[in-house]
Amino acid sequence: MSQRPSIAFAKIATPKKGSVVVLATDGGGLSEAASACDPQGALKKAFGVADFSGKLATSLEVLAPQGSDYDRLVAIGVGKADALDERAWNRIGGAAFAAAKKTGEISILADIDGAEASAEDVASLAFGAMLGAYAFDKYKTKKDNGKADAAKPAKVTILCANPSAAKKAFATAEAVADGVLLARDLVNEPANVLGTLEFADKAKELEKLDVKVEILTEKEMKKLGMAALLGVAQGSARPARLAIMRWDGGKAKDQPVAFIGKGVVFDSGGISIKPAGGMEDMKGDMGGAAAVTGLMHALAARRAKVNAVGIIGLVENMPDANAQRPGDIVTSMSGQTIEVINTDAEGRLVLADALWYCNERFKPRFMINLATLTGAVIVALGNEHAGLFSNNDELADRLLGSGKDTGEKVWRLPLAPEYDKLIDSKNADMKNTGGRNAGSITAAQFLQRFVGDTPWAHLDIAGTAMGSPSSEINHSWASGFGVRLLDRLVRDHYEG
Repeated sequence: MSQRPSIAFAKIATPKKGSVVVLATDGGGLSEAASACDPQGALKKAFGVADFSGKLATSLEVLAPQGSDYDRLVAIGVGKADALDERAWNRIGGAAFAAAKKTGEISILADIDGAEASAEDVASLAFGAMLGAYAFDKYKTKKDNGKADAAKPAKVTILCANPSAAKKAFATAEAVADGVLLARDLVNEPANVLGTLEFADKAKELEKLDVKVEILTEKEMKKLGMAALLGVAQGSARPARLAIMRWDGGKAKDQPVAFIGKGVVFDSGGISIKPAGGMEDMKGDMGGAAAVTGLMHALAARRAKVNAVGIIGLVENMPDANAQRPGDIVTSMSGQTIEVINTDAEGRLVLADALWYCNERFKPRFMINLATLTGAVIVALGNEHAGLFSNNDELADRLLGSGKDTGEKVWRLPLAPEYDKLIDSKNADMKNTGGRNAGSITAAQFLQRFVGDTPWAHLDIAGTAMGSPSSEINHSWASGFGVRLLDRLVRDHYEG
């Protein structure tokens, strides 16, 4: 992975060297402190030449400006100062790092003409810089300059009005950022490196943060009756695992909140094999499990005052002589039987047993599952929103609000008995696919049969967890989608 920058905070001053980033408001306005970094007026002249207007997250740089020892002087647009919110500060931070990253020492002057940046604003800027700095390049022996990478991590100093308060605010943001980066790493790893056992080991590493982790083996899952999950794994040489992560940050008697992730470390489609084109992307079919693992890291690292459970079903879907066949009927842990019509509709089989297990054992306050479940959700929503399905309006509304606040947006899609009929089977209690029409909805209807009356939401993140559009805070194929969304949900509504 790319080397993570160090981030520090200091009082507002005029930097002496390195790359210096200043913030320009709408129309190119600079604060007094920012202007002091440019005594020769090089930026102001460049603004006119480049028609730079200070639009949010735009940038302009002057290399080796006259009259200073700076490597580069960069202006980042912030737009209208009175319109800045958390998401805008994230974008500013990401844009600032991107513009100055080629220099080892970066100073960002968090000072705006006519407005004051609060400690929380500065922390949001730092958060954006940290996420924007991420790149998955661990397998590149040579970098873009053609040379082996021996560079030290960038040193970022954010100059602000109250550095001690900003440092304190960033401690929480940094915990969440670490969770996002963990999720990105997991999704980006190739399947030959990150299999079911290796993923389970990654979950076990959370014990360093006082998360209690259990790993169920095939033998234990078979004893529990998890034939739906195990059926997906039977064609792979890699054994299935169920990882249970528990963070007990709330009161002992408080019901936990629960998050369940689909962890198909590689999905060939099984006997219903996928087309060759794009199959390499199926290393990311564990994006839901990655998000749950990243979320549990975030909650534990920031010592969230909540009891939380994270469960991930880890399998590989491969087409060998032992693989599950179309037409097979399996009995889930719930006792309900499932006719397997298409072995490429495997994620819902994994989640069915994981959801039932979670509900039976932990009696959670709510359950939210995340899965790169259907291509149909990309047809419906593209890459800008995850599909949201829920049996509880309050939970759905809270998720919508958290999505708006963090920029990890969700869009609610319907559940209804009419759709449920599409997965009824003549040979079993249900079948695992209802056909092409309403594909995302019938997948959600399937999952709903395993949650009982517990408030529940299903997030179909097929279009947002991987291959989503590049932004100021993510230039990676894997986005880590879901960590920020669910951390905000917990923080705003469920911490004691």
